[in-house]
Amino acid sequence: MGWVEESVFYHIYPLGFCGAPMENKSGTAKNRLQKLESWIPHLKGMGVNALYLGPVFESEAHGYDTRDYRVIDRRLGTNAMFKKLVQKLHENGIRVVLDGVFNHVGRSFWAFRDVLENGEGSRYCGWFANLRFGGQSPYGDRFTYEGWQGHYNLVKLNLKNQEVVAHLLEAVGMWMDEFGIDGLRLDAADCVDIGFFQQLRGYCKGKNPDFWLMGEIIHGDYNRWANPQALDSVTNYECWKGIYSSHNDHNYFEIAHSLNRQSGAGGIYRGLCLYNFVDNHDVDRVASLLREPENLFNVYTLLYTMPGIPSVYYGSEWGIRGKKEKNSDAPLRPCLELSDIPQGCPGLLPHLQKLGMIRRMLPALQYGEYASALIKNEQFVFSRRTSEHAAYIALNQASNPQYIEFRAQEHCLVDCLSGTRFESNDGNFKLELPARGARLLLPEADAARVQEGLAAAGKDTFAQPEPVAQPAQDTAKADVNATEPVAPGRYRHFKGGEYEVIGTARHSETQERLVVYRALYGDGGLWVRPEKMFTEMVERDGKTFPRFTKIG
Repeated sequence: MGWVEESVFYHIYPLGFCGAPMENKSGTAKNRLQKLESWIPHLKGMGVNALYLGPVFESEAHGYDTRDYRVIDRRLGTNAMFKKLVQKLHENGIRVVLDGVFNHVGRSFWAFRDVLENGEGSRYCGWFANLRFGGQSPYGDRFTYEGWQGHYNLVKLNLKNQEVVAHLLEAVGMWMDEFGIDGLRLDAADCVDIGFFQQLRGYCKGKNPDFWLMGEIIHGDYNRWANPQALDSVTNYECWKGIYSSHNDHNYFEIAHSLNRQSGAGGIYRGLCLYNFVDNHDVDRVASLLREPENLFNVYTLLYTMPGIPSVYYGSEWGIRGKKEKNSDAPLRPCLELSDIPQGCPGLLPHLQKLGMIRRMLPALQYGEYASALIKNEQFVFSRRTSEHAAYIALNQASNPQYIEFRAQEHCLVDCLSGTRFESNDGNFKLELPARGARLLLPEADAARVQEGLAAAGKDTFAQPEPVAQPAQDTAKADVNATEPVAPGRYRHFKGGEYEVIGTARHSETQERLVVYRALYGDGGLWVRPEKMFTEMVERDGKTFPRFTKIG
């Protein structure tokens, strides 16, 4: 589809975001959603170019109990206000996707009210699933009907009734024609008849081939709903769980297994562009799910670089926390003001701003095929590659720096998160990963383009460049080995003992240079000491001396 693969999504639950009343009792509209206009610079600063708005149609309480599909909820505003908002978002390069709640409606939905008032005489009895007279509903009605997952305040629609289908398609057409919306997220898609999705697709694509249809799917084979006859995409709950769980358990094998199963060679979802997220309006905030909040940075680096579309739930870019309480979703759906964001994770927002800009500049992250390069419990390296571009993502969730090795086709890679340049040793890269950190490694041309793009966007480019890392067979001059090796010969220790330096060696895991030397007294024992310590200055009796001084 193009625009979807190149998108960074932002997800807002409007009723909570705007601080709307929990119940829709007021008879007048209030333009609360207009507040979103002031957030547009923030979204653009994150590289966001697509906005998914939770339910905005007139409803009874939480938005998923629709009263009228053709009207903006009066707690959020008016149709005229919303039209101006969509126009403003489009002017700023941000597409708009709405929540399509077509599986069920609220009990105050106009057609259901007609059934309540007219009983068997209502012409809308056939609009609702399994509605039968002769019994009694949990609400005391003179009939029974099907509620969504046993919730009888959510009345399931009969989507095999063509009058219902026509009503829903007409409403969708109105939002497309008059408001210019760019897509729909289909709520409870696993409960919706596939035939309806097929009709919805034909109708929407006939009006706009680029219109996007994404379904909420928690379990099952995603191909059943996302295919050329039905939806374009679905929510990737498999990887939602895998991302936070693999960090909590220090087990990158879990998420690596899911990514390979989905997108690796022979992956079952290689033709799909799945909707990726780490939290939303229905699940606990990822900052509350993680046992070690320091892993938030790697969690989002993974989200922005794995196959599929990254989506950030409002407020989580600051690392705010939130968990369901007493079976209520309210703590997950707060009212937020840009001037008063709860303290979360310092530094996370700038990280996401950089990731958003980088992803939008790299075809490899938008369209590239996935392949794993290294999997360990706490380290994970994978690549994204098109015919012309490549990116390597290396993650470390250990609490200390770690050295890794992996093979790549390129001779040189640049970490676009730090600016460090690495050269290969005959196709083999050996490099250090920062503690609880990552490297996003690109060929030099792509790295230069990213740096130019970040600079043009007014973002910091490469923060605190690290020393250039050289091939393993060369004299070490970077990171842990910044000076010439200690020369062989005789040395005197500052305490008086004499030693012979035999040469220098390299630590097999850290690549740090070590000085190998033997004592020229006593039993002539053989010693080894880190080169930095061997050559450092020491203080004694208020005076400073070299630890070792060459004497021959």
